[in-house]
Amino acid sequence: MIPIEWNKSNNVVYAENQPEYHPLPALRKANGRIMICWKLTWKERIKLLFTGKLYHQVLTFNYPLQPIILSTDYPEEFLN
Repeated sequence: MIPIEWNKSNNVVYAENQPEYHPLPALRKANGRIMICWKLTWKERIKLLFTGKLYHQVLTFNYPLQPIILSTDYPEEFLN
């Protein structure tokens, strides 16, 4: 699974110049919402289909966890 640029609206790339991380293209809105699109391999798609499980890891560096939402739908907040 890799983060991808999914349209021309992407306006920020996190960790772009940090070799210890993969670049993370995202769409950042003025209200603080950030959307990232992930592309799954065929193997990951099949595994997800059969298990129904998706694991998500976050590096918080011991700071409070920010709210997160996983979805298969394009968020309405980003349509405008």
